[in-house]
Amino acid sequence: MEDSDVLMRNKIIFPLAIILFGVVMRLVPHMPNVAPITAIALFGGMYLDKKYALVLPLLIMLVSDLFLGFHDTLLFVYVSFFISGLLGLWARRQKTAGRILLVTFIASVQFFVITNFGVWLVGHMYPKTLQGLMECFVMATPFFRNTIMGDLLYTTTFILLFEFLEYLARKGKPLLAHRR
Repeated sequence: MEDSDVLMRNKIIFPLAIILFGVVMRLVPHMPNVAPITAIALFGGMYLDKKYALVLPLLIMLVSDLFLGFHDTLLFVYVSFFISGLLGLWARRQKTAGRILLVTFIASVQFFVITNFGVWLVGHMYPKTLQGLMECFVMATPFFRNTIMGDLLYTTTFILLFEFLEYLARKGKPLLAHRR
């Protein structure tokens, strides 16, 4: 198998595996806000073809939401993941550790702000006042730690694993070599 075939296979198989992983991880019990979807959006923006980068995280959400159910803040969540994909596209030009850390942190922050604003705006838990909005953000703060932890863990794992697979492919040592 030629190097270009191995690289192409890794560019197809690995993203598909990530999609399957993303759906499964949303469906199995996990710590609140420790999920791979933001990382998948960032990874997609950095590594996938641009036409797929923004759609795949939303597809993962849609498929898993078919099982989990839909809710009033869905639009806010989906918009946040779309923005994370855009951040990944921005980081694609220069994938340095600093830039990846920065976009991961920004993605975590914007998810926190957008989704909790959505909870306040369309939910019934908090009064529609500035004080109610602040209370919503304060009450969500413990989840923010989990969001950052999950986003950093999954983003780092996906990128390092993909870069390792690419390195092996360039060296002519595919991870899933055929044995005769």
